[in-house]
Amino acid sequence: MEDQMKKIQIGIRFPEDVKRFIDQEAARNCSSANSEVIRAIRERMDRIGERSDADERASA
Repeated sequence: MEDQMKKIQIGIRFPEDVKRFIDQEAARNCSSANSEVIRAIRERMDRIGERSDADERASA
């Protein structure tokens, strides 16, 4: 349990086209919209080098 990162809940407003894309990707990957948003953000973090090794282990 202590390996899991603390999770917070936030509200985000998306443009309609972005929401459609998130929902389509969630359906295609048999996952939730929340998982797709997290996946997209983590991919961006990886590209710009903002993820630490501890972050990567916690999300695996």
